[in-house]
Amino acid sequence: MAPRFSRSITAGASLARKRAWLLAGCALLFAHTAAAQSLDAPQATGTAVTGTATETGASPAITDPQTTGAVAASDLPPALDEDFNRLNRREETIDGLRTRIDPEAGQASGIRIGSFVLKPALSETLNHERQKTGGTSQSRGFLETGLKGSLTSDWSRHQLSVIGEGILQDNLSGEGEEEPRADVDAELRLDLSDETTAKLRAGYSFEREDANDPNAIANAVEQSAVNTYRLGAAVERDLGLIRGSVGLDFERQTYGDVELDNGTTLSQEDRDRNTGTLTGRLGYELSPALIPFLEASAGKSIYDLRRDTLGFERSYTTYAGRAGMEVDLGEKLNGELALGYETFRFDDDRLGDLSGLSVDGRVNWSPQRGTDVLFGLLTYLDPSTTAGNPGSINYELTNIITHQLRSSLVATLSNSLTLRDFPSDTAASDETTWRTGAGLTWDMSRYLALTGDVSYERTNRDVGPSSDTTRVGVGLTLRR
Repeated sequence: MAPRFSRSITAGASLARKRAWLLAGCALLFAHTAAAQSLDAPQATGTAVTGTATETGASPAITDPQTTGAVAASDLPPALDEDFNRLNRREETIDGLRTRIDPEAGQASGIRIGSFVLKPALSETLNHERQKTGGTSQSRGFLETGLKGSLTSDWSRHQLSVIGEGILQDNLSGEGEEEPRADVDAELRLDLSDETTAKLRAGYSFEREDANDPNAIANAVEQSAVNTYRLGAAVERDLGLIRGSVGLDFERQTYGDVELDNGTTLSQEDRDRNTGTLTGRLGYELSPALIPFLEASAGKSIYDLRRDTLGFERSYTTYAGRAGMEVDLGEKLNGELALGYETFRFDDDRLGDLSGLSVDGRVNWSPQRGTDVLFGLLTYLDPSTTAGNPGSINYELTNIITHQLRSSLVATLSNSLTLRDFPSDTAASDETTWRTGAGLTWDMSRYLALTGDVSYERTNRDVGPSSDTTRVGVGLTLRR
């Protein structure tokens, strides 16, 4: 029988061996776990992406989706490293420069209402305006209150967006007509499939007819209120390299009574009309950035009263054909431009036809970071109320330049030119209207901004006096 102390030594040695085997097993398990984690979270070598810039000689920061802000890293073979960088590289700008600042950064985040996000803005502006026509002029000081906002859905499929704006004016001094206006548009986009999209649109606009408009009443205390109701539907489909769309739009315009300086009112109901337009477009994708297209449209405008107060039937039919190009070079340059021909055929033979060149388009250009330039072209018909005059074809060119002087200071410069082309055999006078303006917006916080602007408008007429309008304003805008 072994001595007691000998059995103790043997037991101690056995225990030591068990502990050694246990430690070795733990070490092996730890090494295996580390290797598995290394494979799950690889790190590529070579090019690094930091924010929106590209740097050389560092490893890319790969965010682990399981832990916010955590970075996982490991080495990969060269072939896997190349594939990983190609599949996970951040999209670059066209010229390889840093990506522009997110336009939503620093702005109010809005109010979440269920699955929608509401972004309202309330503004209060103090303005001074001076109008001069021929040898007469008048001035006024007025307070302008504006409310605008957007409501956008946050759905996984489809999208509903509503954008609206309303302006009220209250004269504080001087003389001049107040110019309230309102505009709201809603669009529902339905993603029917990967290749087919449907859009449903509805809108409403209110404005008071401009006193300088050719159809304005000369001795009116307050011009006619114009209400416009809009409905539309369109379907777009991609067929490989061919893209097609067809849309139907309906618009109704009504005109309120005009209050005259002798205390009476003049009805304008003979100008109320309904207009329907069917438009089709067919495009061919030369590349994802260039898509030439052909577009054709036909429409009919029917007046509520068959004959106006002067006995003319002003309902008309319109036809138009255009050829253009869509350009999409990312945020540097995108938009479309189309040239064509448009004709308006009136039911009354005494009014004749009104035809002319059609130029329509919208181009967004960003020559450098923080600078955005918009060019807009529009051709439209403005029916007349003058005896024997069908109306004018109007060409409107718009240019808006926005430049970020600082992160909280934005400058805006806007210009527009409108040409009113009346038929040569009518007594109406062709007009040219030029508008220019400049403004500054200082974001004191993401919720409050200080604004200031100045604008000038001049209308030259072949026959009759010219008119000038100058306006200066300063105000505050509250956003949420």
